[in-house]
Amino acid sequence: MASITLAVDDTLKADMDHFSWVNWSEVAREEVAKRLEHTESLEKFLKIISKSQLTDRDAELLSTKVKESMHRRLKEDGLI
Repeated sequence: MASITLAVDDTLKADMDHFSWVNWSEVAREEVAKRLEHTESLEKFLKIISKSQLTDRDAELLSTKVKESMHRRLKEDGLI
């Protein structure tokens, strides 16, 4: 397994030392994995939307239709 070193300021290090029972390496590993997953998902999303031909006007019309439909449904269910 590879290792990395990161620098933190003295205040953060003191705060971390206060919670010495926390496995900070594991915390960092989990956060890096989450960030990588988020970044990969973002890249996939950007790739998909880059091919989209949906205009701002189309998006506005779709949004209006969805809102109207949801309003009608909630009204029928007696929730509004």
